[in-house]
Amino acid sequence: MRLSLRRGATSLLWLLFLGLLLKVLQWLQDCSSGAHGSSNAYVLVRDRQNKVHGYNHSSPLVFVGGVPRSGTTLMRVMLDAHPDIRCGEETRVIPRLLGLRQGWAVDRGERQRLEEAGITQEILDTAVAAFLLEVIARHGEPAPLLCNKDPFTLKSAVYLSQLFPNSKFILMLRDGRATVHSMISRRVTISGFNLSSYRDCLTKWNRAVQSMFSQCSQVGSHRCLEVHYEDLVLHPRATLQRVLNFLEIEWHEGVLHHEEAIGQPGGVSLSRIERSTDQVIKPVNLEALTRWVGHIPEDVLADMKSIAPMLRRLGYDPSANPPKYGKPDAVVINNTDRVLKGDFKIPSSLKGQPQQVHFNGTVPGR
Repeated sequence: MRLSLRRGATSLLWLLFLGLLLKVLQWLQDCSSGAHGSSNAYVLVRDRQNKVHGYNHSSPLVFVGGVPRSGTTLMRVMLDAHPDIRCGEETRVIPRLLGLRQGWAVDRGERQRLEEAGITQEILDTAVAAFLLEVIARHGEPAPLLCNKDPFTLKSAVYLSQLFPNSKFILMLRDGRATVHSMISRRVTISGFNLSSYRDCLTKWNRAVQSMFSQCSQVGSHRCLEVHYEDLVLHPRATLQRVLNFLEIEWHEGVLHHEEAIGQPGGVSLSRIERSTDQVIKPVNLEALTRWVGHIPEDVLADMKSIAPMLRRLGYDPSANPPKYGKPDAVVINNTDRVLKGDFKIPSSLKGQPQQVHFNGTVPGR
């Protein structure tokens, strides 16, 4: 049953992609005949004031990613609190399409079949870029800077950097022990990760983060910024200043108070089915920072250096238990006190049992 549903979903995505491919080809034909006048936008979106915003492959875009449970949602809601940035909820369709595109590229038979049909790699890339832009631009309100947050998307950072030459990337990094404990304790299913085994999940975390770290390095520091979750939590102001400078966006105090922008026009939109929603309704706090301590089996802790060598490479001490991440800012201590007192509740519009979240580990390079 699961296999048939997966095949059906893949077939539907194929149909959507082919439909958009035809649309892109028609657009290119119309563009060459002057049908679009001076506009070179692939996507036109109207805002609340009926103003038209145009986006094309040269538009500045931001892709936020990392291993799930590494702070990608926190980063995106803080960016969403900036009036000039819109990220929005995860789409999931974007990494799936990237997975299809990667499959076409590596499958010799499939590649030959497409080429025999006159569909070159250039045509595919043009269509993929248009598909991604359509989804990113239309799944939320327009803004000067559009952002997409799908955790595993950064495994395709090099390819995305080629499709969108003015795009930038934010790679969220977190102590793998905390990331894996969060996956297991919150039952966040990721294909290929055995949630009954810390050893297996840490091994898979190491492989996934190594792949994204490599992609980020290949893109270059001028386009890919590494941000540690611990820095974002302990020093939100300094970290967000570094992020906004990297994005060439002026500072806005609202990014430090994302919880106040939830549900507001042009503010932060949340989904009931994303597992991090119940956490990001709160201000930045220390609640989840060291929650993993005391939960990882002793035999796994003893082998941590060999199980997850990326810990040390990313600056974490694999032997430290508990770790020393640093001293938090005073505002974060105050936020934590308020959270522990129960000052923040899930908004009524989001109440209800979240559906189980599943990350498909078969999409690009996972």
